[in-house]
Amino acid sequence: MSTYIYAITAGDHPARLDGLEAVGASGSLRTVAGRSQKAVVSDAPPELRAKRRDLVAHQAVLERLLEDGSALPMRFGLVAPDEQAVVAALDENTEGYAQSLEQLHGRVEYNLKATRDQDDLLREIVAESEEVRQLNEATRENPAAQDNKVALGELIAREVEQREGREAGALVDALAPAAVGNVPGAPVDGHFVNVSFLVDRTRAKDFTDVVQAEADRRGAAYELKLNGPLPPYSFV
Repeated sequence: MSTYIYAITAGDHPARLDGLEAVGASGSLRTVAGRSQKAVVSDAPPELRAKRRDLVAHQAVLERLLEDGSALPMRFGLVAPDEQAVVAALDENTEGYAQSLEQLHGRVEYNLKATRDQDDLLREIVAESEEVRQLNEATRENPAAQDNKVALGELIAREVEQREGREAGALVDALAPAAVGNVPGAPVDGHFVNVSFLVDRTRAKDFTDVVQAEADRRGAAYELKLNGPLPPYSFV
């Protein structure tokens, strides 16, 4: 039977799984041991879908494991052909898993997404770019001049991309000293930042305070959405 994998832990992790539900309610949770690490697994459900109940079950297992020590969280939906394949993977990557477990010990992930009011950004571009102002005036004086409209649109698009890139770099630089590390996430439409930070659990309050201070400094035109603490998916 296929085996659903939740996480990898050190061999001596207590792995308290009592009272937790398996994804798909497919039997009981258990551990599979390799030479140095073990994996928390269950039988894979016949039809695996990202239903809310199953997402919650997966997350609950990870949160319980992280209460008692380091764990390498697997993303929802990871399935191996059988337990033997899990053991083989554990033994094949023992050193790498050990290094990752050490790196993530006592640490959690926070994901930050940031947006800026587009009208506020456009006002800034018009105020600071002479070329944009000139083209904007030209299109107003001659609305039929299609070339000017196209050129203005392309120029504004470049300005938006460049300014959002600088803003993203400045924001990450401002928050980075309060974290252990950070990794960029996939671009998200409408957001100029999508980045995950690895934070010492004991400094989580310090990190969230720094994010709030940065949000206050930037003002109402910006929205900084912080999600966490999370299992450190992005750093596995």
